[in-house]
Amino acid sequence: MKLSTKSRYGVRAMFDMAYHAGTLPAQIKDISRRQEISPRYLEQIFQDLKKAGLLKSRRGPQGGYTLAKPADEITVEDIVLAAEGELMLVNCVKGLRKNSDEPSESCEFGSHCITQPLWAEASRLLGEYFRSITLKTLCDRAKEMGMEKELDHRFMYFI
Repeated sequence: MKLSTKSRYGVRAMFDMAYHAGTLPAQIKDISRRQEISPRYLEQIFQDLKKAGLLKSRRGPQGGYTLAKPADEITVEDIVLAAEGELMLVNCVKGLRKNSDEPSESCEFGSHCITQPLWAEASRLLGEYFRSITLKTLCDRAKEMGMEKELDHRFMYFI
């Protein structure tokens, strides 16, 4: 399985917002510069994240995007699901019911497929792992790595 750039960039952008802006609005141009992601592509990704209830936006000079929930309540799974729509390693497990050994209708081998439960379990474990990692977890890891925070100059006042 290979996650799309929407998922990978979505996680990076949401981390960037949590780390550098916290509860303050972050602007696309700043996230784009720090993460080296096209501003146009970020706008597209952010539309999916807004629909999923992970981001809010506000227009104007003091506007930008903010996290819709605290960083410790947004998981990597939330972001991947908003970008991808689902978290399945292979298509043949789409119709597989949770806690069931019944084969998926989308499996060409039907009840004779020995690998479908393998892929279903792997997808479940990946989902569990992604659910266990929050934006706060990523921010804590960044601090441990010594990553510097960039201060937003729009909100700095000098006396």
